[in-house]
Amino acid sequence: MNTWTRSLNAAGIRELQQREDYDAQRRMVSHFRRSSYVAAQMLLPQPMLPHVVAMTALMDHGDNLLDTGPKDVRTEQWAAWQQQARQVLEGGTSEDPLLRTLAHTIKTYPRLLRPVEEYLSTAEAELHCTGFLDEAEYQAYVDAYSLPAFMLVAALLGPEGDDGAYRAACRAFIDGSQRLDFVNDIAEDLRDGRLGIPVRTLEHHSVTQEDLAAGRGTPAVIDLLKHQVNEARTALQTATTLPRLTPAPHRPLVRAIVELELLTVEAASARGAGLLRGSAKPPLMRTLRLLLGARRKARKGSCPV
Repeated sequence: MNTWTRSLNAAGIRELQQREDYDAQRRMVSHFRRSSYVAAQMLLPQPMLPHVVAMTALMDHGDNLLDTGPKDVRTEQWAAWQQQARQVLEGGTSEDPLLRTLAHTIKTYPRLLRPVEEYLSTAEAELHCTGFLDEAEYQAYVDAYSLPAFMLVAALLGPEGDDGAYRAACRAFIDGSQRLDFVNDIAEDLRDGRLGIPVRTLEHHSVTQEDLAAGRGTPAVIDLLKHQVNEARTALQTATTLPRLTPAPHRPLVRAIVELELLTVEAASARGAGLLRGSAKPPLMRTLRLLLGARRKARKGSCPV
């Protein structure tokens, strides 16, 4: 019996259709987020794994709908899917396996209803985003889209009664992670005609979007990229408080997620102007060592805070 099958059993997901629904989400998440899925499989308590997979699949599906294809098509697809999701939240049925897993996971963890409703209410910010004029616009985007999307999973891993400290640490993490994504994926974003670095930040560094699109590794461009990576690092270092605010069973995974992002920061820093040609990834062996070390600590029950 493999880990996934044991996790479904431990979560009480025994009806054949439900198992197939959750398995469909596992295939998608393990394909598109391989490192994250491996980390969750290694570090989460088995009963929690299927539900984290389901909420991650929800986040990824929404991102794909909002961010892929012509805007008029995205707008229509998002509106239709959002309506289906709301019907399921109100107790309706669905032909969509993802929405069926969502309904079952919320039934198991009712505290997820509010984060899902918040996400559905604000995620359209991603649909209309083509870039940012200044830091204030970027921060508004984090509040409207990045944080609600992250809380789909983070609310499941976090404390049931959050006094605000956990959400604040989640925001610091997703601020750093989003900044890192925007600088690390700059080559891909430029090809898609979108840039996540605010216009005012470009102007401050005397860099134009054309400089970036042309791959000009000038001192000004290098300084801009270094600044963006350092901003991501600062936010992520602030988020190192997140694990100790997380319930002990989920702490190893949350700690590993933060540390994996910090490894990616170091890889992006080392890549420098090479980011204009493609994303940076942390060395595979360092990633494996991090995850194996986290699993050893979790098994000993000695994950430090």
